[in-house]
Amino acid sequence: MLTPQQRREKIKDVLRVASGNFLEQYDFFVFAYYARYIATTFFPSSDPFASLMATFATFAAGFLMRPLGAFFLGAFIDKHGRRIGLIVTLGIMAIGTVTIALTPGYATLGVVAPMLVVIGRLLQGFSAGVELGGVSIYLAEIATPGNKGFYCSWQSGSQQVAVILASLLGFVLSLTFPPETMLAWGWRIPFLIGCLIIPLIVFFRTSLKETEAFASQKTHPTGREIAVLVRDNWYIILLGAMMSTLTTTCFYLSTAYTPTYGKEVLHLAERDALLVAICVGASNFCWLPIGGAISDRIGRRPVLLALSMLAILTPYLALLWLVSAPSFPRLLIVELYFSFIFGVYNGAMIPLLTEIMPFKVRTSGFSIAFALATAIFGGMTPFVATYLVKNTGSWGLGIVPEASPAMWLTLSAILAFAAVLLVRRYDPAFSKEREGLAYAG
Repeated sequence: MLTPQQRREKIKDVLRVASGNFLEQYDFFVFAYYARYIATTFFPSSDPFASLMATFATFAAGFLMRPLGAFFLGAFIDKHGRRIGLIVTLGIMAIGTVTIALTPGYATLGVVAPMLVVIGRLLQGFSAGVELGGVSIYLAEIATPGNKGFYCSWQSGSQQVAVILASLLGFVLSLTFPPETMLAWGWRIPFLIGCLIIPLIVFFRTSLKETEAFASQKTHPTGREIAVLVRDNWYIILLGAMMSTLTTTCFYLSTAYTPTYGKEVLHLAERDALLVAICVGASNFCWLPIGGAISDRIGRRPVLLALSMLAILTPYLALLWLVSAPSFPRLLIVELYFSFIFGVYNGAMIPLLTEIMPFKVRTSGFSIAFALATAIFGGMTPFVATYLVKNTGSWGLGIVPEASPAMWLTLSAILAFAAVLLVRRYDPAFSKEREGLAYAG
């Protein structure tokens, strides 16, 4: 039982470690929310669709760097410590953010401008590859007994604060500035705000303490040893990546893609789509700790199986209902439903992912698994959704193009469901030993 002082210290630790995760997601969502303006500024074309696709490809490029960041930075954290690793990732992320915020447009720098933006996104992606894993592992290792799911949920909870702030800024800016001003320079304001937040988060991160679980290790693996352990545990990492596909796809579909979907596909007012994104972020924030707490009580797998099955059966029907009569209330209802699926599923999945990884490569294994899922599914979601809406009508399959993004979500749910079934033998709820290594909870 924690004393009031210990409880306050735990809360401070959670806030300190989750703050960097907030910045990472804030930067990612600002990029997605202002994709139309970024497309015109850095990727001008006579075809608006081509410009938008180039922007979403740049958005996805950051996610393709995540597996590299997960491997190299994850190995660094597993060798040198959770605290110093989280400080390093924050520094790399900050450089990428400043690069995007301050790069002049194509009209000023020509082809150099989009190149610098891509470099900024690659740096953000490299850092983000281990940010989520590093934060999740830190929270898992400071959690009180029986509350690991609840503690880990605040990693994703910080992301929802980022969604709310990025969406709220967009909503306010849409009321304050006309479209031509937003195109000229208004879209940079949220990026500059992100730059101003960086010093505060650096202060938070430098005040972190090393976790007792890591500090108690007498020896730490070398980079070569970590690489061997990652190779030997490839199957667990693959299952972790498959489990993570649903959470990443559902998250980016219901948040990052919502403003573009509402404006370009449903032809709703931009501020309505941003208002929906604000509500989704708030809903996610509520469902995440609920999902984590439920999984602490009844187990991770029952929650994951139920939510992944819902995500297999219902997304296309939900979007079909939405596009049959597009409106703000219908978009809000559908996105809040997706928020429920994401929040409860993710609240149970993150702690399970920390539990099935061998302790010596816990950060590397977790980060690589999640980074692979995010690179292939999550980060590609706006790009794939835009492509499906544009092209599925010509496939002759009877699919309603405007509802076709649901196909991507359903595919991710099928992979997740299969992984949850297969991961049972590695779940510490069933076995405390795996491959001759004692489970370190």
